Amino acid sequence: MQTKRMTFSSRWLPYALLAPQVLITVVFFIWPASQALWQSMLRQDAFGLRTTFVWFRNFERLFDNPLYLASMKTTAIFAISTTLLAMSLSLLFAVMVNRMLRSREWYTTFLVWPYAVAPAIAGVLWWFMFNTSVGIVPYMLEGFGYDWNHRLDGKDAMILVVLAAAWKQISYNFLFFLAGLQSIPQSLLEAAAIDGASRTKRFWTIVFPLLSPTTFFLMVVNVVYAMFDTFGVIHATTEGGPAQATNILVYNVFRDGFVNGNLGASAAQSVILMGIVVVLTVVQFRFIERRVNY
Repeated sequence: MQTKRMTFSSRWLPYALLAPQVLITVVFFIWPASQALWQSMLRQDAFGLRTTFVWFRNFERLFDNPLYLASMKTTAIFAISTTLLAMSLSLLFAVMVNRMLRSREWYTTFLVWPYAVAPAIAGVLWWFMFNTSVGIVPYMLEGFGYDWNHRLDGKDAMILVVLAAAWKQISYNFLFFLAGLQSIPQSLLEAAAIDGASRTKRFWTIVFPLLSPTTFFLMVVNVVYAMFDTFGVIHATTEGGPAQATNILVYNVFRDGFVNGNLGASAAQSVILMGIVVVLTVVQFRFIERRVNY
């Protein structure tokens, strides 16, 4: 079988077709990243009246700061918890909806709606539900003998932000898991059922391995989401408190840069955060992808 080879009438046409994407990448990624890297080596006041080139002293001060190291630990706990909760619940909902025949479209529509909510709005909604004065959840927990107070208890605050961030991401994961489930040949499941395999065994031996490409993709997306796109959730619910119990790295960048006016340290933190995400993504594709069945 011969394949037809495409030739361009002009040697500049391929470059013209690539130009919009290259321009967007340069303007919205390479240029801001280079500016952040340059500013991370500067020390300047909040008004930009005095600037001093300090090389890597901003990075040295960050790693000597125990509060920043604690923020790294908080970010790891938050990212892992949010990713596991969002992916496990979305997979459960996708499996349940996939078994439905008549009302599948209705449940799919209802489960997709939360994705349209902005992260800050999602944080406000969960803040109202867990508010110690007017929230319904603390009132219900009080009946079980648990005194909920995310303003004073760091564990309660972490639970609140994880629930809010995971709820926001469940819809996105649900769509991909549902599409992956619907692409699995039913003949494989029917053959396993005829051989006497239970639903649980069919899921773990047939369905879940075939969902590994989707699961791997969503794991990468959810980790990046938890480390970058949850600023609105944190700011609307706890503002990094109490006692910096929910002060993740992306919120610490905002606090040092826009609240404390330490622009050099804020830029250095953004560079470190970008580097952490790049390293995690490379590790996931380099080592975890080996166990993915395509």
